[in-house]
Amino acid sequence: MSQHNYYINDRLIQRLMKKYLPTDFYDYAHEQLTEFGEKVANEIDERAIHTDREGQPRLIKYNKMGEEVNQVWVNEGYRKTVEETYQTGIIGYVHKDIPELERKGNYMYSYAQGYLLSQSEPGFYCPVTLTLATAYLIDHYADASLRDKFLPHVISTGDVELFEGATFLTERQGGSDVGANVVKAVQVGDRYQLYGEKYFASNAGMCGVVIVLARIEGAPEGTKGLSLFLVPWERNREQQQLSIRRLKDKLGVRAVPSAEVEFDGAEAYLVGDPKQGFKYMMEALNLSRVCNTVASLGIMRRAYQEAKDYAFQRDAFGQKITHYPMIQETLVNMKTKLEVETIATFDMISLFDQVMAKDSQATEDDMAMLRLYIALLKKETAEQAIDYAHESIEMHGGNGYIEDFVTPRLLRDAQVLTVWEGTANILGLEVLRLIEKLNVHELFLRDMEERLARLPETVKPLATPVYQALNQFKQSLQQLSNMNMSARLMYPKKLAQDMVDLYEAVIALDHIEDGENFERDYAVAEVFINKTLITGYQQDPLELKYFDLIVANQDQTQTSILS
Repeated sequence: MSQHNYYINDRLIQRLMKKYLPTDFYDYAHEQLTEFGEKVANEIDERAIHTDREGQPRLIKYNKMGEEVNQVWVNEGYRKTVEETYQTGIIGYVHKDIPELERKGNYMYSYAQGYLLSQSEPGFYCPVTLTLATAYLIDHYADASLRDKFLPHVISTGDVELFEGATFLTERQGGSDVGANVVKAVQVGDRYQLYGEKYFASNAGMCGVVIVLARIEGAPEGTKGLSLFLVPWERNREQQQLSIRRLKDKLGVRAVPSAEVEFDGAEAYLVGDPKQGFKYMMEALNLSRVCNTVASLGIMRRAYQEAKDYAFQRDAFGQKITHYPMIQETLVNMKTKLEVETIATFDMISLFDQVMAKDSQATEDDMAMLRLYIALLKKETAEQAIDYAHESIEMHGGNGYIEDFVTPRLLRDAQVLTVWEGTANILGLEVLRLIEKLNVHELFLRDMEERLARLPETVKPLATPVYQALNQFKQSLQQLSNMNMSARLMYPKKLAQDMVDLYEAVIALDHIEDGENFERDYAVAEVFINKTLITGYQQDPLELKYFDLIVANQDQTQTSILS
């Protein structure tokens, strides 16, 4: 087995899979993730380099006879990555049985695959995300005939022809203001025809099925008048009822073709209740926000690993640069934040699996908490992905700015993750809205206090700063409630930051296990809490004290610790 394996060389993701998956499922997933982790770290990574540099998608607007065809060319390596990735069941096994287990998979397993994939190809994880959202919407809300016709193709694992998915929301005049959308749906018999333009349509030309928000003639303005439609891509392309104006020339994530798409009578099928289209799409948006979080984690992990590997190889002034305190500080802080954020994300995904199940018994409180944690972690991980890519470039010095290294691509790919699926402003407003409409802050405080109360005595000495921060947050909430609306709208991002800092600090404590992992778990939590919640200079910095324990002795080439 190659020494380059993103799963085997990551002790934490193995622990998390063992924690959250039933034993038989874990045994299967461990074997499959080991295989996929090697493939992503080697062949898929090499193809990603080629796609980013020489093999970017291209629009073939006309054929040699001058006929309009609106096809998108992608390189053969990219097509191979598509085939190999979907055949793992990254989409399919959320919705159908894994043959070896005779039971469905879940989002926990799917997102673990996405975490590995994003370390080499976060650009391609965008089409996977869109297909995941498409499958969810068809499975949950399409009528039986529509579901039976299209879902098997969207969740294909090689058994039938694959239809990748896409979800088209954004219009030129709308952006985040989805209620301003004007794409029109005209009913013709039992179907509809769509007219208008979608301005940022990712996976255009590669998808087989598109989910589109459009407004039926006579429907009210705003989001309440939007309905959800399924549009078969290839049939409409051949009939010239949809066309691609151009592909976007993007800063990063160049693997995914993003386009301006025009509908000119495109055949479409209504999905679900025509008055619930926006609600359906917001559910899919939350799913995509989790994918965005997972992609950010993948970039963070790759950036950290590149920084660490380079630091341990680089000589300066007569010794390895890992000898120097500031390098040790950087690597320890990168590693601890990455681990705590990964633990928090998969904690949230365990709730996501419960809430998003087709037969879910989730309560209103569960759904509110899920929306909160998704908003907090999507914002935080996206911002951290940029910071990590920057730190990795700086660790490399001038080499980090050269395209021979992966670091420039990591920075370019990370930048979009703060924009896709909602900016920090939008996510901060989501947090404020959840507090004002659903009192989610009360649920959050209860969750934090219950988790802290369950801590074993061996861990409680670390909790003092967390209790202090929790009390300070309660005071901040009281101050916020006394402000006028204009003043209150200044602080949603700060509010979200305070909450995610608290959540992750509590998660760091909650993760500490007795036994062989105790010393290191304790050190990670101590460094994280000290860095996040305590300010000032220290005589004996924890980063230097724990460098060997947290960084130097971790994630070296190894066989699985859990096999």
